[in-house]
Amino acid sequence: MIRKFIIPAFVVLTFVVYSLHQRGEGSEAVSRVATNTAASQTTNVTNNPSSTVAIYKDGTYTGAEADAFYGFIQVKATVSGGKLTDVAFLQYPNDRSDSVAINQYAMPQLKQQAIQVQSAQVDGVSGATDTSQAFIQSLGDALSQAKA
Repeated sequence: MIRKFIIPAFVVLTFVVYSLHQRGEGSEAVSRVATNTAASQTTNVTNNPSSTVAIYKDGTYTGAEADAFYGFIQVKATVSGGKLTDVAFLQYPNDRSDSVAINQYAMPQLKQQAIQVQSAQVDGVSGATDTSQAFIQSLGDALSQAKA
């Protein structure tokens, strides 16, 4: 019975990925699917009460500055109990009204995503691509310092 659903689902998924690729959206869409899958797997592992392995060493870690086009993003990651518990923005573009509006919208979402997936591999925020990419770079650097 399960095979009746798995094979058609695989065929549909393959067709969607191929169609997106043909439209020039393939690598970005596939990357989002891969990121979402990895995030789900990470979340499942970290939420498993029988899993006592710490992902990160406790402490605070400052990531490198990352270029966000109109300025730089730099974050500080806080790890407690082996898990990412907070992300603070130390530096972000805030000298232009557009930058302020984008970052006020994007920063809380990026922080929430990172804590939820326990990594820098977040989906990002639509309309804040440069901020999202810089956030991923800076947080990735901070978390690489925190690896257990």
